[in-house]
Amino acid sequence: MEEQKSGRNHKVLLVNRNTGNFSGVVDVLAFDIGEVLLETEQGMLTIKGNDLHVNRLSLEKGEVDIAGRIDSLVYSEVNQYGKSKESVLGRLFR
Repeated sequence: MEEQKSGRNHKVLLVNRNTGNFSGVVDVLAFDIGEVLLETEQGMLTIKGNDLHVNRLSLEKGEVDIAGRIDSLVYSEVNQYGKSKESVLGRLFR
């Protein structure tokens, strides 16, 4: 079993696609009514949906509560996000 970096567990509790409780959150990188981007202990988590709201945020505890219609949860590696962000910025300043 892979050892956790900070000792926090990453958990997802999704109730009727209307509320989501997430633990093991390192940072909230972006959010709007259609998408929330979280950095978690297990990688980047993109949450897509409609009328999304961050109801509670506690980075000290690593917890985030989100309400709204949740359509998808997609994980990716943290380093993949950083590379794509750099390439977009690189293209912008050419």
